[in-house]
Amino acid sequence: MKKITTVSLILIIGFITTGLFAQETFRDLVGSVKVGPIRDTTQVQVPFIVWGGDVATFYANGGLKTQPGTIFNKLGLNVNLVPGDDFIQQVRNYMSGESPMLRGTFHMIGMASEVIGSDPKTKGVVLFQLTWSAGDHAVARENIKTLKDLKGAKVCLQKGGPHEGLLDDLLHDAGLTWKDVTVVWAKNLTGPDNSPAAMFKKDKSIDVCFVISPDMLGITSGLHNVGSGLEGTVKGAKVLASTADRSRSIADVYVVRKDFFDANRQWCEKFTAGYLKACEDMVDMKKQYESGGSKPFEAVLKMAQTIYGKEVIPTIEEDAFGLILDCAYVGHPGNVKFFTAKNNPNGFEAFQQAALDLAEKRGYAKVRTGMIPSPIDWESKVFADYLTKTTVGKKDKFRAEAVVTEIEALNAGGGLDKNTIYEFSINFLPNQEEFSITQYGAEFQKVMELASKYGNAVIAVRGHSDPTKILLETVRAGMKKGVLKRTGTRENYQYYLKGQLLDLTSVDKLSEAIKQGDFDGVEDINPRETMQAALNLSRKRAEAVRNAVIEYAKVKGLEIDKSQIQPVGVGIMEPIIPKPSNMAEAEKNMRVEFRLIRVKAEVINGTDFDF
Repeated sequence: MKKITTVSLILIIGFITTGLFAQETFRDLVGSVKVGPIRDTTQVQVPFIVWGGDVATFYANGGLKTQPGTIFNKLGLNVNLVPGDDFIQQVRNYMSGESPMLRGTFHMIGMASEVIGSDPKTKGVVLFQLTWSAGDHAVARENIKTLKDLKGAKVCLQKGGPHEGLLDDLLHDAGLTWKDVTVVWAKNLTGPDNSPAAMFKKDKSIDVCFVISPDMLGITSGLHNVGSGLEGTVKGAKVLASTADRSRSIADVYVVRKDFFDANRQWCEKFTAGYLKACEDMVDMKKQYESGGSKPFEAVLKMAQTIYGKEVIPTIEEDAFGLILDCAYVGHPGNVKFFTAKNNPNGFEAFQQAALDLAEKRGYAKVRTGMIPSPIDWESKVFADYLTKTTVGKKDKFRAEAVVTEIEALNAGGGLDKNTIYEFSINFLPNQEEFSITQYGAEFQKVMELASKYGNAVIAVRGHSDPTKILLETVRAGMKKGVLKRTGTRENYQYYLKGQLLDLTSVDKLSEAIKQGDFDGVEDINPRETMQAALNLSRKRAEAVRNAVIEYAKVKGLEIDKSQIQPVGVGIMEPIIPKPSNMAEAEKNMRVEFRLIRVKAEVINGTDFDF
């Protein structure tokens, strides 16, 4: 993972300095504001925040004011970009008419929905999506291994900050609610005082903290690392979940007043087209920069540093570039999918419902007030004749062989549990090979939901077999061959292989002895073949479950990336009960396990836009 800067994920919004508390409505925070007409339509004021997606806006405009020869200038636009990190002030400016636009995450807009929807003129039109976030994190201590362990945990996050939505998402993923956690509120998003990272380091009773990338790096030293306790890291701390994996948690959007859109539809379409064109250029320049350098891209990074300031972006190579790396542009294809795709679990309707649910649940809004999805015609000439990447081909996101290799390496190296975000199992009967939608519909729905939200993680479908038959054959073959000696009574037999005590509950040692041929050569008994058959059967069951999940998606009309769901045969290697004493215990080993696994970026196929 490349170094991510102290601001690369900071959504420095008004929540940080205004003290937004869950018991206060957003209307209370905004105060009394008179709705007014848009003051200036000749030079439109547009807010920006500290985020990589906004760098594309800088590029399109040539700076804070529209410069000659830039994308916006050529489209006939005249834009005045102003800081919008104080989101509450953004809303005041929006309502009063100083600016017709809001810039924020969908959940931020949801918090303000009741206020901006209180007048027909200011009702929000979600104009377009800029990016997905890829760098907000839940960092956990050693005792919190998967999302299910959040039950009963003490978590720390900033009051009213961008991570309330992320925590809400993670609780939902684990089948939990806010009542299942104890929340400790921090005043600041980051910094040495009263921030989640600082409080996590000082208070060992805090199990999980929600932080931005710089703080995550300071606690764990990396997305896939575990804190050693050295150089300021917290021993045993690791990333439990992240928008680097749950890539569909935070959507950045522009919102425009309905009265402005109705009167200036052409301006809105051109602004959208100009931003999307800037994204296309940014993607191409970034590729050149990474492959050998790009002077134009360096100029854009320098512009970002100048606008944000060196205190925010100290360096070009790491900090400014890190700002870009921490977001994923969606481009024209992503917007088409976000606003028009049917049954899209990550589209406008799904995000609006989640944002309004959170606003209502946390007390920011008393009345659910929806927003208007972009009325733009995404197939119009303003896009078709201007953009070059409107029909980007969709390919498998994951390289299947690389994924399987990485999972095997994690399992062999003991890192599978550390990289597991969430897991659950379904049990099957002896010799069962079919998994119906009727019987396992709830489990398949969970898989689909996780796959859609965790776009950068894979779901390993791991088939397991019961070792009972192999244990019986091993004892029989060993006794007949004379390499296995038995002592004690039936209730407490002990076995010795070549003079060494052999613990039949130690599957690793037992399987190694079988592989070495210690039990070969006995007529009609072959533990080696039986163990291989168990492995093959577990793989076959995993594949059957994967196929059933894919069929479930087809029946439900849901899109699924088949490369994201990988079948793995485990055989007898990970039994819940190593030495079953009855069929009920044996059936506990007969299972298919679903693991949502964090994988390295190297196994993901590159693409221009994340859609």
